[in-house]
Amino acid sequence: MAPYESESAGRRKATRYVVPVAVVGVAAATIGLVPALADSGNPDLPKISAQQLIEKIAKSDVQQMSGTVKISTDLGLPSLGGMAGGFTPGAGGSSDGKAGSSADPQSKLMELASGTHTLRIAADGPDRHKLSVLDDAAEYSVIHNGDEVWAYDSASNEAYHAKDAAAAGDRAEKHGKGETPKGVPATPKELADEVLKASGKTTSISVEGTSQVAGRDAYKLLVKPKQAGSTVGGITISVDAKTGVPLKFTLTPAGGGKAVVDAGFTKVDFSKPAASTFDFTPPKGTKVTKGDDLKARDKSHAPKDMPKDLPKDLPKDMPKELRDAQGGGMKDLKVIGEGWTSIAELKLPGGQGLPTGGSASGDVPPEAQKFMDALGDHVTGKFGSGTVFSTRLVNALVTDDGKVYAGAVTKDALVKAANAAQ
Repeated sequence: MAPYESESAGRRKATRYVVPVAVVGVAAATIGLVPALADSGNPDLPKISAQQLIEKIAKSDVQQMSGTVKISTDLGLPSLGGMAGGFTPGAGGSSDGKAGSSADPQSKLMELASGTHTLRIAADGPDRHKLSVLDDAAEYSVIHNGDEVWAYDSASNEAYHAKDAAAAGDRAEKHGKGETPKGVPATPKELADEVLKASGKTTSISVEGTSQVAGRDAYKLLVKPKQAGSTVGGITISVDAKTGVPLKFTLTPAGGGKAVVDAGFTKVDFSKPAASTFDFTPPKGTKVTKGDDLKARDKSHAPKDMPKDLPKDLPKDMPKELRDAQGGGMKDLKVIGEGWTSIAELKLPGGQGLPTGGSASGDVPPEAQKFMDALGDHVTGKFGSGTVFSTRLVNALVTDDGKVYAGAVTKDALVKAANAAQ
C-alpha cells in the first residue's frame, strides 16, 4: 500500500554464507488458456471462460476499499521476524554505529515473507492508502495521504517520514499504485498480478468452480505449470464476481502439503473509507527518521568497486530488482530453460564454492559447518560435486567450483542443468 545490511564485521562475515538465489521471471509469450468454463458450485454464478475472467481482473478499477487480509507464507524456513532487515541494505545499522529506523518500510515489510500475519488495508483513490501489520501487542502502519508518507512502529515508538512518494527514493514503490516495497506483494491482487504477468505458453489457466471469500461470491481461477520439474503445483486466485478484484491467492507446492503462500481477505468493504483513516501525527516522544536521511546514508555506504555495467543480453522478462542489482556475480548470470522450470546460473564471487571448515579461509566454526551441512544435500554428477539447499518452493545447487543453479524446480532438474552446462 505504500512505500535495506548492517556494515558491522559480524554481518559482513555472515553474508558470505548466504546462497544467492535468483528467481527468474518466466517468458510472457502467448497465454495458453484452457477453454474451460466455471462448473456448478456454491455459489451458483454465470459461466465464464478463463479469458473472460482474466479480462475481468484487468478491467477492475476499484479505487475505494478497506478490509482485513490474512497472509501465511511457509517456505519451510524459520520466521524471518526482525532478522529480515539484517540482510538488506540500510536496515539495522551502519559501519559508523548509527542505527537505522525500525519504522523503515523497506526492511519492516520484508517480514511478510515468512510466517502468518494479519493486515488491515484501506484505499481512497490514487493518493490515499494505508496498510497496517497487526501483532498481538503492537501495530506497524504505512500511511500515504496526498504528499505525505508516514510509517510508524508502535513497538519502538519510531516513525519514518517522506514528504511525498518520490522523496522516498529507492525505498518505496510509487505510492499512487498502492504497492508495498519491491518483491513483497502483500494483497491478493498484487500476488495475482505477478502470476498473470508471468503466464506464458508453459502455463495452463482455467476456471475451476466458485467459492465465497469474505462473504462475497467469487470465481476460482486455476493457474498451473504445463512443464514437469517445477516445484509449483498450482495457484488458485479467487476473483470477486462483481468487481473483478482478486480476494484470495493460494500457491500450493507440487510435493503436496499446506500452501506455500495463502493470502486472502477475511473482511472487505468497497465503500469509501473515512477521511480520518489516513490522518497521522507522531505521538509525543516518537523518534522520527526522514526518508532522505536514510537514502543519503545508504548511498554513502555503498561499495565503491561495484561494476557500472551489466550484460546487455539479460532476459527481457527478468525482474527489475535483478536488473538493478550491481553485484559482481550478476555479470555472469545466465538463464537456462523457460517458463516455470527456468533456472538461473551464476558464479559466486571469487569463483569458489561455499567455505568449509577445511577451506583456505578456515573461518567456519565446526558447529556452523554442521548446521550448513544439515540444510543441504550433497550431490554429484558430470559437473563434479556440490550441495543442494532446498525450501518447499525454491531450490539452489551450489557447486564446489563456485557455480550456483537456482529456481522453483526439483533437485533433479538442477543436477540435470549443471550436467548439461559442462
